[in-house]
Amino acid sequence: MALLVKKLNLFLLFNLPSAFLCGVRVKQINALECHVGVRHKWINKNPFKSMFWAVQGMAAELATGALIITKIKQLNEKISMLVIKNEAQFTKKAKGRITFRCTQGTDIDKVLQSAIQSGEGQTLTLKAEGRDEAGDVVAIFNFLWSLKRKF
Repeated sequence: MALLVKKLNLFLLFNLPSAFLCGVRVKQINALECHVGVRHKWINKNPFKSMFWAVQGMAAELATGALIITKIKQLNEKISMLVIKNEAQFTKKAKGRITFRCTQGTDIDKVLQSAIQSGEGQTLTLKAEGRDEAGDVVAIFNFLWSLKRKF
């Protein structure tokens, strides 16, 4: 999986350079979950001495999206993916290293199979929970993804 993590982070550099510059990085990915980390620093700060909400959003979206991308590649199917809705809840100032985790790999498998079999667009809400180094939840993001097989 280390090679996959490196490939995803290289993908960031060329396709999501703002996330890369802000320090967003895939830390771990497997069939069930994806962990994305980002450290609070000068380039991603806000005036309130914590991490800018949009940087947290980039990390959270990557935690969900990287899991989908990986599964689509494994299926060797052409499937479009698009975020159609996003909700966020912030519970604590984001300082230090924040890790966003999406643990819904099994749910993604089911929806992708349904999209392939039916040929119809499917939607799926994926949650990415961000925790600081102490294990406290700092933010919860929910992304409604649309997945549809391309013909």
